[in-house]
Amino acid sequence: MDKKGVSDMDKEILIKARDLVRTFGSGDTKVTAVNGVSVEIYRGEFVAVTGESGSGKSTLLNLLGGLDRPDSGTVTVGEEELTKLKDHELAAYRRRHSGFVFQFYNLISVLNVEENISLPLNLDGREADKERLDELLELLGLTDKRYCFAAQLSGGQQQRVAIGRAVMAQPPCIFADEPTGNLDSQNGREIVALFKKLIEKYGTTVVLVTHDGSVAAEADRVLTMKDGAVVSVKVRKI
Repeated sequence: MDKKGVSDMDKEILIKARDLVRTFGSGDTKVTAVNGVSVEIYRGEFVAVTGESGSGKSTLLNLLGGLDRPDSGTVTVGEEELTKLKDHELAAYRRRHSGFVFQFYNLISVLNVEENISLPLNLDGREADKERLDELLELLGLTDKRYCFAAQLSGGQQQRVAIGRAVMAQPPCIFADEPTGNLDSQNGREIVALFKKLIEKYGTTVVLVTHDGSVAAEADRVLTMKDGAVVSVKVRKI
């Protein structure tokens, strides 16, 4: 069943972060990458996180997605407080409840398109639902490429596979770190349009890090970071 985006639904908080601090190094080399950030992300929302290089946006994304742990503060997704989970519990949570997309596609070269998309489920001991896989391949525009390998695909097609892999397990949120950074402008626009389709069809939440203003402009909200802090929040006018 298709779901409406956040603009047409009551705003339900999916992710709640409070007073996040993350530092790297020590002494004279200590860097505070995230400095006291509190933020809420709504279910079905498209949020862009932007800022200059080194502003802390990728570190914040990793904390929200459970790829990294804060030195202090809390991250709660739904009813699950990620910061209380043990390492093996957090790893299982990521497999089942989060999807990740990066600038570099990280596809497995010896697997074809549908095998790459099904991989997270297989690693979790589950079989991919064929109907779900067929529907997703059609949405991605990859039905005729399902048996192709990464080397046979364009960059834009490889990123579509990576997005399919991220959403196959139907996670409530997709975390994307510069997903258009390795693509030309046309393919970049198509990837952003694909994220918006996922939000519209499945009610997926998307949190996307980008330095590209045209990509950020497509989001429902834009969080701008500087020196580890969120310094402005801009809501897109519809």
